[in-house]
Amino acid sequence: MEDFLLSDDERRTKYDVRKTVKSIPHDLIRRIETEETVFPREFIDIATRDRSVGLRFPAAYGGRDSTWTGEAAAVEEMGYLGFTLSCMYSLGTIVGEPIYRFGTKDQKETYLKGITSGSKYGAEAITEPSGGSDLFGMMKTTAERKGNGFILNGQKRFIVGGKGADFFVTYAITDKNAKSRTRGVSAFIVDRDTPGLKVETMYGLMGNRGGGTARIVFKDAVIPEENLIGDINGGYDVFNRMMVPERLTTASGSIGVGMAAIDVATSYALRRESFGRKLIEHEGISFKLAESVALLQSASSMVFVASKAADQLEKGKAELAYVRKLVSIAKLHSTEAMWKIVNDAMQMLGGIGYTTVYPVERLLRDSRLGLIWTGSSEVMKLIIQHEFVREFTDKNYASTKRDVEKDALDFRLEEEKVFN
Repeated sequence: MEDFLLSDDERRTKYDVRKTVKSIPHDLIRRIETEETVFPREFIDIATRDRSVGLRFPAAYGGRDSTWTGEAAAVEEMGYLGFTLSCMYSLGTIVGEPIYRFGTKDQKETYLKGITSGSKYGAEAITEPSGGSDLFGMMKTTAERKGNGFILNGQKRFIVGGKGADFFVTYAITDKNAKSRTRGVSAFIVDRDTPGLKVETMYGLMGNRGGGTARIVFKDAVIPEENLIGDINGGYDVFNRMMVPERLTTASGSIGVGMAAIDVATSYALRRESFGRKLIEHEGISFKLAESVALLQSASSMVFVASKAADQLEKGKAELAYVRKLVSIAKLHSTEAMWKIVNDAMQMLGGIGYTTVYPVERLLRDSRLGLIWTGSSEVMKLIIQHEFVREFTDKNYASTKRDVEKDALDFRLEEEKVFN
C-alpha cells in the first residue's frame, strides 16, 4: 500500500510493523517449515512485544486506535513472512473483533488485553466436518442452556492455532426450533482449559505449516453464561462483523506474499545470466515481471478501497452489506493474484525455484490456501453477485442511472424482447 495513501499514523504503524517483520528470526521460518516448531509462540511474543497485534483496538485495551486502512497496511507487511504467519498474526484482530463489537466489559478486559499483550492467543473455531461454506445450514454443534451456563457438544476442524490457542471463538445452535438457522445460533468464548474440550486431530498440510491446525471436540463442555458473545441467538450478526477482518486481512496479507515472491524473482533475474544476457533483459522474463507488478498493484488498490470503506462503516457512512461486497472483491482478487504471481515467480526462477534453495516453493504451497481459507473464491463470487444484484434492483439505484438499453437502434421493438 503506497505511503502517500496513508495518514501519518497509518504510515508510522506500517513501518513499525515492517521493523517487527524484519526482526523475526529466519531460523524460526525454517523450523516451522520442518515442523520442528508446530505452534510458533515465539512469533506471537515478538509481535505483541512490539505492540503490533490488535492495532484497531482502543489503547485502553492495548491497541493503537488504528484504522482498518492502517491495519491492512500492517498485514501487508506481515505477508512477507509468508501466508502462515500472516494468518496467525491476523487472528488477533479476527477473534478480537466480535469481542470488541459485542463483548462485555469483562470480556474485553480479559481477552482483548490478552490478545494485545500476548498473554492470550485466540483462534476461531468455526468450520465443521459436515459444513464448510454452508456453515449455518449444516451446523451440528449445539449449546444447551443449563443453570447459569451452556453445555457445548460438537466439533470444529481446520482450526489454525488449534494446537496452542488459549481460547476459541466458536458458534453453536442455541435454538433448534428457530425458523431460520441464522437466527438460532449463538457465539461463545471457550477457554482452552474448559473440561470437555479436546484436540482430536492434528492435520498434515500441503503448506502453511506451523499454525498448529487441528480438529477440536466439545463433549459436554460447560460454558459459563458470561462467555456468551452478544445476544443469545445473535451469532449470525456477530459472524457477519467477524468476516470483515477475516477476509480483509486475508486480502492484505496476500499482497505481502505476492511482493515477497516478486522480490525473490527480481533479485534472481538481475543476477542470473542466460544466452549471454541477464534474465531481466529477456522479454519473456521482463514482461512476466511487469504483469506481476501490475497485477499486485491493482490488487493492493482494491484492498485500499475496501479498507477505506470499512473505515466509513465505523463512521456510519457506509452499510455493512456494501462493505461486505468490497471486502469480498478484495479477498477474491488478492488471493487469485497472489497465486498467479507466486507461480510466475517460480517460472522466472526455473528449475531452482522448484527446490528448497529459494523460498518460492514454500510460498507456492502456502498461497494455495488463500483461495480456500476464510471463504473460497466461489463463495466470494456468490457474495459479490448477491450484493450487486440487491443494489441493482433497488429503486433508488435505477432512478439515478442512464437507461442504456435505449441507446440501441431498435430499442422500440418490444415484441423482440422475449424473457420466457
